Amino acid sequence: MPAHVLILGGTTEARELAAVLAARPGVRVTTSLAGRVARPGAVAGEVRIGGFGGAEGLAAWLRERHVDALVDATHPFAETITANAARAAAATGLPTVVLRRPGWRPGPGDRWHPVPSLTAAARALPGLGRRVLLTTGRLGLAAFAPLTDLHFVVRSVEPPDPPLPPHLDVVLARGPFTSADESALLRDRRIDVLVTKDSGGVATSAKLTAARELGLPVVVVRRPPLPRGMGAVGDVAAVLEWLEGRGLGRT
Repeated sequence: MPAHVLILGGTTEARELAAVLAARPGVRVTTSLAGRVARPGAVAGEVRIGGFGGAEGLAAWLRERHVDALVDATHPFAETITANAARAAAATGLPTVVLRRPGWRPGPGDRWHPVPSLTAAARALPGLGRRVLLTTGRLGLAAFAPLTDLHFVVRSVEPPDPPLPPHLDVVLARGPFTSADESALLRDRRIDVLVTKDSGGVATSAKLTAARELGLPVVVVRRPPLPRGMGAVGDVAAVLEWLEGRGLGRT
């Protein structure tokens, strides 16, 4: 029977890992997607869409499908599914690892304002500028709805969910974007301050470079901590090494 690996996906790294594992003999790979994006990118191997029904539902799915290893490769801010994965792993005793690209670090010339949450980001905005570019995704914008004196530009793949700030422009676009793209957006929209989550990686870091070059302040929402006992690695190669160390996914 092939080794069955479940990937909790939705990131570029999850797709890369699925492609590598699907090409290996003796490995069955299933990627689970939350279903929040209407047209997700192509994923190798088996794909399931939707939630499991909490930690208990995930644990039951892992047992019923005879999963041998669980890889949480969700977005660093997908707190609920990561917490459910931790509880399901504890309940089943299944080998589990978190794949998280390294977070960003400020460099010379950066004007960062680190905050712990979107609510804290909203509280930090008054005094930093009147025109705000939000690149925090389409969810959670209710935190900014009370800021009636500011004008927001929200960039997301799909239209954001209400409640929303009253003065709002929506830019529907899918990255990755170059530094030139980001600089043009910041200039064209006359942006004073950028708000973003610490997603990490290079694919979405061009906006930080553009903000630095233009001398703009950046409110950076820090990542939530991982659940206790959950180990993390920083790239696909490290996950493959972790799997092979457990006799899974060998070439």
